[in-house]
Amino acid sequence: MGGADDEPRGPVGKAFRLSAADSLSLGNALCGFLAVCVLAWSAITSLQQTGTFSANPQFFGTAVVLLLLGATCDLFDGLVARRFRASAMGAELDNLADVISFGFAPAFMVVIWAGFNERVPFLLVMAAAASVLLGGVVRLARFACVKTKSGDFMGLPIPMGAMTVIAIVLLFEPSVWAVLPIFGIAYLMVSRIEYPKPKGNLAAVVLAWMMVNVACLTIWAAGLAGGDTLIKVGATMQITIVAAIPLRILMFKREQRKERKEAERVG
Repeated sequence: MGGADDEPRGPVGKAFRLSAADSLSLGNALCGFLAVCVLAWSAITSLQQTGTFSANPQFFGTAVVLLLLGATCDLFDGLVARRFRASAMGAELDNLADVISFGFAPAFMVVIWAGFNERVPFLLVMAAAASVLLGGVVRLARFACVKTKSGDFMGLPIPMGAMTVIAIVLLFEPSVWAVLPIFGIAYLMVSRIEYPKPKGNLAAVVLAWMMVNVACLTIWAAGLAGGDTLIKVGATMQITIVAAIPLRILMFKREQRKERKEAERVG
């Protein structure tokens, strides 16, 4: 027979209460799910009408806008959680939402983009997509377990990694050389390179960057004049930023090591 020991312990009631930050996390997950649905619907419609399984480029724009909105929710849920009440399951919801929007959705986008192209081996595309998903999952698990002394991120944050994968998809035609850098992005997510955490002015800059990207993608998706140029400039800047940060950090650490060695010699 059950007794008092069988009853759940701890703040069970509180665990089922969603906070404002949790609502943003759920919004992030929903955006990722809708982005996948948009791409799948476009590709299946193309298969039915033309016999080719490929998404309309404009639908890629719609999917990316959804993922950018998800990234905005992800940026704000932490701020809201710190400013107001956070629920007992806030961190878990945040990570699960990130897996959908910034792990599975961009991986699925890679498959739709290059998986059915004769110029690229299907196994290579699947390996690249899997590396994005698995790299993101490992990145999130490590984020939950490991804290750096500086408070910065260890490894490329998964939203930034997802946006860089998307930039490659939007900027290049499917080819082996366009797929290979995706493995590099997956590596950066699980690397030990520290990336600055958006705080204060930096958080405002990140938010402004996302809003500019949304505007550029909207102009491109609507087929307005200058849209192609805007999307190319934005995607190029995204790839450049992600490539430049680790190079700058490695150079900075190298300078620090030289200074320490010189100080030891003088001492």
